[in-house]
Amino acid sequence: MFIKRTLSFVAATAVSMSAMAWQPSGKVECIAPSDPGGGWDFTCRSAGNVMQELGLIDGSVQTVNMAGAGGGVAYAHTVSKRADDSKLLVAASTATTTRLAQKQFPGMDAGMVNWVGALGADYGIIAVSSNSEYQNLNQLMDAIKANPKSVKFAGGSARGGWDHLKVLITAKAAGAGNLPKIPYLSYNNGGEAMTQVVGGQVTAFTGDISEVTGFMDSGDLRVLAVLAEERLPGRFSDIPTAREQGVDALGPNWRGFYMPKDASPEAKQYWTEAVDTLYASAEWKKVMKSNGLIPFHPSAGEFDAFVRNQVQDIENLSREIGLLK
Repeated sequence: MFIKRTLSFVAATAVSMSAMAWQPSGKVECIAPSDPGGGWDFTCRSAGNVMQELGLIDGSVQTVNMAGAGGGVAYAHTVSKRADDSKLLVAASTATTTRLAQKQFPGMDAGMVNWVGALGADYGIIAVSSNSEYQNLNQLMDAIKANPKSVKFAGGSARGGWDHLKVLITAKAAGAGNLPKIPYLSYNNGGEAMTQVVGGQVTAFTGDISEVTGFMDSGDLRVLAVLAEERLPGRFSDIPTAREQGVDALGPNWRGFYMPKDASPEAKQYWTEAVDTLYASAEWKKVMKSNGLIPFHPSAGEFDAFVRNQVQDIENLSREIGLLK
């Protein structure tokens, strides 16, 4: 039913969009809660381009970078200053739900925005510079087990955020102890973090596959493992999983949007259907394939429940590894 409705909507985009009671005119803003580079920036810019290609808006989608507090600045801005803005989308991911789970957005919770939809999932990776002494994940994990402070990680989320959690999940699965002692350096985006690894200031990078494509293509980074159930398709099929190296660690990161809670019901319906259309399009499938995204797109009602459940699951995990009391 859902697939049939979505595909029908794609086939008649021009007709159905023009017939709806509300549609955006002029400039639409997409807030990326980071500096340029990294997953949130990728979500806004890539989705915005495809929306324009598909004619889902008659104006433009402007990406506004709003870094700070692991997404907290953008979340607070949306809740307090843009609560009824019908032409605002904000890029979100598992990093967003992680910060909510860990009470890092003071006074705010997942119910204060409207969760629009997901556009795929992005698997986590562990990578090192191309000239690193570490050739595989086990060598890196052995170094951590011998001395937790010997390996410094860099990521684009705040300490305790999703990128940091992926390191701890992987190290715990590998049998390492003293997890809080593993050094993690937080940067405003994945691009900045990778630059530190390539430059030799930090040992390893923790992030997602979509973030590293450019550094992989240039030969500057070597991905030691993807935190997926099985190898990713296409150009990423040569990257071994952590599981096949004996480390049972998974790190899927969904990518999608939220919007202001008090936007009009017509605007919420419009953007939900627009994201449905975007996700089902051949243009977006091409973006997914080239950036290592896997299919993930719960229906509107299911997505809200998924987000709330994920917040609870990550809160439980954070308590288990000592990030929450």
